[in-house]
Amino acid sequence: MKIVFMGTPEFSVTVLRALIQKHDVVCVYTQPPRPAGRGYRLTSSPVQIEAEKHNIPVRYPVSLKNETEQHIFASLDADVAIVCAYGLILPTPILKAFKNGCINVHASLLPRWRGAAPIQRAIMAGDKETGVTIMQMDDGLDTGDMLLSESVPIKTTTTAGELHDTLANVGAKLILNVLEHIPTAVPQPLHGVTYAHKISKEECLIEWEKPAEVLDCLIRALSPSQKAYFMLKGQKINVLNSKVIKKKKKINLQPGTVLNDNLTIACGLGTALQLTELQRAGKTSMKAEDFLRGFPIEAGTCI
Repeated sequence: MKIVFMGTPEFSVTVLRALIQKHDVVCVYTQPPRPAGRGYRLTSSPVQIEAEKHNIPVRYPVSLKNETEQHIFASLDADVAIVCAYGLILPTPILKAFKNGCINVHASLLPRWRGAAPIQRAIMAGDKETGVTIMQMDDGLDTGDMLLSESVPIKTTTTAGELHDTLANVGAKLILNVLEHIPTAVPQPLHGVTYAHKISKEECLIEWEKPAEVLDCLIRALSPSQKAYFMLKGQKINVLNSKVIKKKKKINLQPGTVLNDNLTIACGLGTALQLTELQRAGKTSMKAEDFLRGFPIEAGTCI
């Protein structure tokens, strides 16, 4: 099948690789190179880098709303466009340019977690499962009819990084299944709609007044890329993993108080959370015991 692929981050690369093996990917659309790193050098997206390895033409318009870009897109004369975390709104002429339209690989069980950050939001909310939905795109935000889906469990130890890799592989498998024989589309349920808004910097700050279970979900949802953090001794400390500590009695100490030498912290509602993997700015992440050798945090400290 003749395909145009539209995607940007690492999640999309897994899907693109699967498509390249089975189909004719004639062009790739992605976000433009952005300044990155300490030197703010222009850096191509992971999808662009992968496409160029296979000598696939790459386009990165800043918008698809103008007629010139829409004409260029339609002139590719593909059978279908496969969209996976692209990052641009697709106007109606783009959605209708090819005979099979645009098909989206979305990392949630729609209609739950429509939007930009479905993986992180599912973990933050304490969901027990999520998945991938393949849908026929329409003019709405992840509102199109569903073609195929598969659920994936979320364990109490699952991080966003782990779930990201699992869902990317599921998405690659499902899109190949759909393209073998495009199934009849089914409308999304009218109930159960939630939106996975983009994660803000403010949300990454750990607020110890919240229960340990909530903070544990936050930490895992932001690990390893965005990272939850707290401030101590004028330094930003990232937390990449944690463990809820079950205690028979509620803790009657101010939230944020360090309870022992193992970095167990008092949290809201009398709960406790042990921090198990941390990272100082500019340093590599490490287990708590190794971290504490270079940055002691004594029991009784209030973070």
